[in-house]
Amino acid sequence: MTVTEQAAAGGTDAAVAGDTIEQERLHRKQELAAAFRIFGRFGFSEGVAGHITARDPEHADRFWVNPFGMNFSQIKVSDLICVDHEGTVVEGSQPVNRAAFCIHSQVHLARPDVVAAAHAHSLHGKAFSSLGIRLDPLTQDACAFFEDHGLYDDYRGIVNDVEEGSRIGAALGRSKAVILANHGLLTVGESVAEAAWWFVTMERSCQAQLLAMAAGTPRLIDRETALVTRGQLGIPIAGQFQFRPLWDHIVGTDPDLFD
Repeated sequence: MTVTEQAAAGGTDAAVAGDTIEQERLHRKQELAAAFRIFGRFGFSEGVAGHITARDPEHADRFWVNPFGMNFSQIKVSDLICVDHEGTVVEGSQPVNRAAFCIHSQVHLARPDVVAAAHAHSLHGKAFSSLGIRLDPLTQDACAFFEDHGLYDDYRGIVNDVEEGSRIGAALGRSKAVILANHGLLTVGESVAEAAWWFVTMERSCQAQLLAMAAGTPRLIDRETALVTRGQLGIPIAGQFQFRPLWDHIVGTDPDLFD
């Protein structure tokens, strides 16, 4: 069975101990291409905005990312480009989004434990980010982010310098996510699957809180219960596993993503 066949059959469990660097690299790229297709399916694309990155398993100062200006719903493994922390495209022929480089290079630099980071201009994430507040523990799903996400409240326009990327990394801290005021959401994880799932469920948690606030005065889950729930839903393995149904669906509908 080829690595691609293993990925299609095993999904996010395809990378196991003993894999070669080449196999792990391919695994990360396959999850990355699948995550873009899923983001496209959820309508997270907004023109040329948005990016998901995966650290290269061999070169810690390089990451794989989508080419600038390519629709999420059309991205394949072969389309991904590899960029170093100087902004140089070292693999691939397409240009990199300047904002993607400025943000993700600094996030990966600040968080050596992080394999992947996801950012997109999703509708409810953008709307919620304009409030300048953090998510409340209103629902079971939102508890995954309870006391585990930051707030970057210094919007200065399109991110085009690494200094601002560094400030975003600082606002993220040791958390799994950060709300970028007047901009949107950014999530990270120990795998592409985890980072992508946190983004999906954070976007929906923003939507739920906006709806609840519009309807009345939401009732918060108490701190002790929220922390217990975070320990159940907000850990890396939970994020990876929750991504699995999305992976299975997109692999079935978009097998060309492996090309």
